[in-house]
Amino acid sequence: MQPFYRRAAQAAICLALSAPFIPALAQTPVQAGPGAWSANQIWANDTTHGGALNGYYYWPATAPVLDNKRALVLVLHGCAQTAGGDVITGSSDAGYNWKTVADQYGAVILAPNATGNVYSAHCWDWAAANRSRGVGHNAVLLDLINRFLSNPQYAIDPKQVYVTGLSAGGAKAMVLGCTAPEIFAGLGISAGPPPGVTTGQIALVPSGYTATTAANACRAMAGATLDHFATQVTGVIWGTGDYTVAQAYGPLDAAAMRQVYGGSYTQGTATSVAGGGSDVQYTDANGKVRTSQVTVTGLAHAWPAGTGGQNANYVSSTKVNYPAFIMDFWFNKNLRVSQAPAPVMTSCSASVSGSTVSVNGAASFTQGSIAGYRVLLNGPSPVDDNAAGSGAGFSKAYANRADGSYGGSVTAIGSNGQTSSACAIPAFQVGTGTPPPVFSCTTSSASNYAHVQAGRAHVSGGYALANGSNQSMGLYNTFFTSTLAQTAQGYYIVGSCP
Repeated sequence: MQPFYRRAAQAAICLALSAPFIPALAQTPVQAGPGAWSANQIWANDTTHGGALNGYYYWPATAPVLDNKRALVLVLHGCAQTAGGDVITGSSDAGYNWKTVADQYGAVILAPNATGNVYSAHCWDWAAANRSRGVGHNAVLLDLINRFLSNPQYAIDPKQVYVTGLSAGGAKAMVLGCTAPEIFAGLGISAGPPPGVTTGQIALVPSGYTATTAANACRAMAGATLDHFATQVTGVIWGTGDYTVAQAYGPLDAAAMRQVYGGSYTQGTATSVAGGGSDVQYTDANGKVRTSQVTVTGLAHAWPAGTGGQNANYVSSTKVNYPAFIMDFWFNKNLRVSQAPAPVMTSCSASVSGSTVSVNGAASFTQGSIAGYRVLLNGPSPVDDNAAGSGAGFSKAYANRADGSYGGSVTAIGSNGQTSSACAIPAFQVGTGTPPPVFSCTTSSASNYAHVQAGRAHVSGGYALANGSNQSMGLYNTFFTSTLAQTAQGYYIVGSCP
């Protein structure tokens, strides 16, 4: 008989994949969290190592960015570390530096403490001989995942569950990803030895041990869930100054997961990562990126937290910000969530006849039909009409508008509930009075993340698009920067003012 957490997680995934399509004009906002780390929680009892799993979770106040559902990230500390002292450093977010990206992506973060005193150093049991789901740390960690998956207040998407960790935590992340591939859509392994290696072999790859050895061990753990590897991705990171865990395990981990995923791969060119990193990604025969392997120059055996993290006890604040990097990788390479583009407004305008304002608009949607339009008019007689029309275009008249200056916007709603960015209606005048002022163009240069947070752009399919023009700005993260020019109220273009 399957353990409860496995049956429940599989049921959640099946419901997500088989739920009937119901058109909607707008997605219901998910519940906002407190935007702070929780107090210490007590979760499941560990009948193998003793004690109860305890730790912390972060529930952001911000909205999720992918499919209107929250991601869930399990973060596992290394040996000689604790969740409260190193992953979050008490009530602050020094530590591993997860709060900022949790807010950016609207993701829930879990930071548990390893139960027992495994390997006499407060480690996760990554090298245990018995890796069954119902035994040891596997059991309590999968139970923890299920507690959040099954609680509707967190709005967790079962297709956006990830696991990462340092050293023993990284090794355990790989074990969990191999044991339960149907649960984990992505892995993030930081300086973690692979399965089949003993605790006495972490500093040097044993003779005869290869990526194939690790891949075979991984497949054996998955059992009947092997088919779920087809939609899993893995990121690996290690430092050139790490003399605790053999640096050769980094590329070996990534190669092992590619073997597990199957097929042929094309190696990409190395790209720089802020903080001394170099990333090489591998693409499968379908053109999908499946693994990332980041080498960080000078990084010792430490979690790469980046600026804002702590800089002690196997955590580095001076190198790559891996939470930002791996979240960007997971969100943009996720193979389980449909990242279809949103509807696009192609035109909008307003005309005036006496006291009647006629608003026109048109939109396109490659994933379906336009189910509705919303018209907003700001002025002496405001309008907020979310049933202005449907289809490829519309025209609607609003009578008896008071004299004065007006502006506004039109948005389109797709048949799947996705909403376009707003199309700005140029300022216009009803009746007599002072004409609206001529708009003065301004420019702003910032990261794509900052543009979105400031209301100058929006996110679709992991990419930032300028509000109004819908021009692509590149990936939605803190690494990509763009210059936007505001040419009208609510309307931005990529580049400088005309």
